[in-house]
Amino acid sequence: MGNRDIRVGIIGFGTVGSGTVKVLLNNAETISSRLGFALELKCVADKDTESDRGVTLPGGVLVDDAEKVLDDPDIDIVVELVGGTTIAKDFILSALKKGKHVVTANKALLAEHGAEIFDEALRQGKQIGFEASVAGGIPIIKVLREALVANNFSSVHGIINGTANYILTKMTQEGGEFAEALDEAQRLGYAESDPTFDIEGVDAAHKLTLLASLAYGIPISYDKVYTEGITRITSLDIGLAAELGYKIKLLAIAKQTGGELELRVHPTMVPEDLLIAKVEGVFNAVHVKGDAVGDTLYYGRGAGDMPTASAVVADIAEIATSINLGSTSPTFRVADNPMRVMDIGEIHSQYYFRFSAVDRPGVLSRISGIFGENNISISSVIQKGRKADEVVPLVMLTHTAKESDIQRAVSEIEGLDVVADKPFYIRVEDDEGQEL
Repeated sequence: MGNRDIRVGIIGFGTVGSGTVKVLLNNAETISSRLGFALELKCVADKDTESDRGVTLPGGVLVDDAEKVLDDPDIDIVVELVGGTTIAKDFILSALKKGKHVVTANKALLAEHGAEIFDEALRQGKQIGFEASVAGGIPIIKVLREALVANNFSSVHGIINGTANYILTKMTQEGGEFAEALDEAQRLGYAESDPTFDIEGVDAAHKLTLLASLAYGIPISYDKVYTEGITRITSLDIGLAAELGYKIKLLAIAKQTGGELELRVHPTMVPEDLLIAKVEGVFNAVHVKGDAVGDTLYYGRGAGDMPTASAVVADIAEIATSINLGSTSPTFRVADNPMRVMDIGEIHSQYYFRFSAVDRPGVLSRISGIFGENNISISSVIQKGRKADEVVPLVMLTHTAKESDIQRAVSEIEGLDVVADKPFYIRVEDDEGQEL
C-alpha cells in the first residue's frame, strides 16, 4: 500500500501556532520530498480569526471553534498550541479519545498532568509528540528517547530557560541589576508581562520533570523538583563570581547519586571555562552524560516561533511516517522506576555565601566558627569595601558540604547581631566531587 497524505489540525494560532503554519506551508515541498508524502494543513482553530500573523492561510482553513478540529474525521494529527493546564488538557484528552494522535509544546501541562495524558494515549493506542516542550529547536527529547537509548545516564543538566539566561547574561556583560535586565527582556519580548514562571525557575522545573522521566524512567515527578529562581542575584554576586573564576547560570540538574536521584533548579556558579558557562542570551544548552557515549552537549535556540515550530513539525512528520508504516503504538510510556528523588537537604555541593556583616574584629571568626560546628570548611574569603562598624559584603566559598548542614548554619548565622540581612548562598558545581 502506498503512502497517503496526512492531514493536520492545529488548535492555537499564537506565536508558536503561526510559526508552525509558516513551516508547514513555506517548506511543504521540502517536507514532502523527504517524507514521500504531504502534510496537509486542513484546519487551524483560534478564537481570534482577524489578527495578522504574517502568513496567509488557504480559504476556509482558519476557524474560531476548536471542536471543528477535534470532530473532523479526516484529521489524523491534532496539534495543541494553546498553552496552559486547563482547556489545553481537555483538548488533548478529547483528541485522543476521538482517535487522533497529538503533538504539543505544552511543558507545564505534561509536567503536571502527564501521567493522565500518557495513560490515555496508551489506552487509545495513540502517539503524543512533545519535542517542542523542552529547549525549543534542540531535539533533546529525541536524543534521550532514541539516539542515546542504550546509555545509563549519570547526569542530565542544562540551561533550559532563555529568559533567565538572557537576564543573567545582561547582568554579566553590562553590570546592571536584576530589575533593569528584566525590564529590557520584557521590552525585547524575551520575557512575558508576568515573568514569574521564568525568573522563579518554574518553567525550567517543568522541563526538567520531562527530561528526568525520559532519562531515568521515573514517573513524572514535578512536585519533587527543588526549585529556586534568580531574583536575589545582584551585580555584586556576578562580579565576585567572575573574580573567583565562575559564571552564574540558572541550571536544571538531574543527577544520579548512589542509586538515588537529585532533581533541582537553581542559580549555580559554574567554572567559566566550561562550555555551558559560555551559553549566552536566549540560547539553551543541555549536557548529557551517558556511560557508553560519555559527555555530550546540545546547543541552540530554546524558544521563539520558528525554532519551536521546527520541533513541532518534526513531531508531526515522525507520527505521520508511523501512520503510513502502520506502526502507531505510543512512542512514550511513563515508566515506574522506583528510584528515590532526594530531598534538597541531602545533596552535597560547594557553596558561595554573601553576608551583609558589620565590619569589626571577631565577626569572621564567629561566622567561620558556626560553619566549623556544622561540618563546613571554608576555601576562600573576600571582604569588599571595608568600613569600621558599618555593614559591608562578606563573601565566603566553601568546600563540598551537605545542604542540611548549610541550612542549619545559615539559621544560626541569621541570629547573629553582626549580620544585617538574611545570608544569601549559591550552589557551586565544580570539579571537587562534582560531575558537571
